Amino acid sequence: MDEFSEYVPNVYFEKIPIKNLVSNQNYQRSLSEQHVLRAAEHFDLYQINPVKVSRRNGINYVFNGQHTIEIVALVSGSRDTPVWCMVYDDLCYEHEADIFANQQKFVKTLNPMEVFTANIEAGNNDQMTIKGLVESYGLRIAKKKGPGAICAVSTLETIYTKYGYHVLNRVLRLCIGAWEGDANSFSANVLNAVAKLVVTYRERLDEDIFKEKVGALSIKQLIRNAKDRRPGAMGVCEAIIIAYNGKKKSVEHRLSMNRLFAKEADFVEGEAFGDDDAYDNYTIDDIGEEGIDGEEETESADGEKDAV
Repeated sequence: MDEFSEYVPNVYFEKIPIKNLVSNQNYQRSLSEQHVLRAAEHFDLYQINPVKVSRRNGINYVFNGQHTIEIVALVSGSRDTPVWCMVYDDLCYEHEADIFANQQKFVKTLNPMEVFTANIEAGNNDQMTIKGLVESYGLRIAKKKGPGAICAVSTLETIYTKYGYHVLNRVLRLCIGAWEGDANSFSANVLNAVAKLVVTYRERLDEDIFKEKVGALSIKQLIRNAKDRRPGAMGVCEAIIIAYNGKKKSVEHRLSMNRLFAKEADFVEGEAFGDDDAYDNYTIDDIGEEGIDGEEETESADGEKDAV
């Protein structure tokens, strides 16, 4: 008997056509068509894992990999397409269900910084562009908070993905102009809030006034004011607008609080942004009441919650 047999599963690998696989056991989660479509759109052969199969009574029951087979079937256009399967011959239905229920119990998921770093090492364009933009301001993307450090890397990626380079560029410029690199000014909620203001008010948001009026408040005081308004990024938005408008009676440069809560942005297609770019047709609903995608808090680079 092999002295290591208790540590090595008794399996073999076999290519099995998708049409010969069954994946409708009661213990499995419902199939997510949205996930299948999204993964198929970004199909990568090297991200396909072997499908775990329990062969009982001559039938190949999939107990791990039901989405994988549907993705491959969709991309290939045929259920005759074979997939690599890790086949078990010694499982009963109850054992399959137990394996399925506990398969993620001791799996450590990647945090946003780990994913970002891997994308940098792979030379992927989006992450390289974000890193270059951040560093162009003398800042850095880091795991721990500190002067000139941004930990909310997933927020940077979300802003860049949804609104593009120039919006993220302006967000960073406004934060730096107002608070001169204070680490608290790069929290997820502050970045989300400034992004919402940039997208909502566009060129009505005057950078000189922002720096003068909003920057007159320390970021810690702004955050305290925001907490008195409402939770999350929207509280920060309101606190910024109040500081920006000040007590002046002139309405020439005032920002309307009502516009902040508009359901749709009444923007003109192709209206100039900055020096050489144009906004797309954004909707205010893209940034929910608690922040982008409606999230009150976003994980920072080290996986901890980054909230105001």
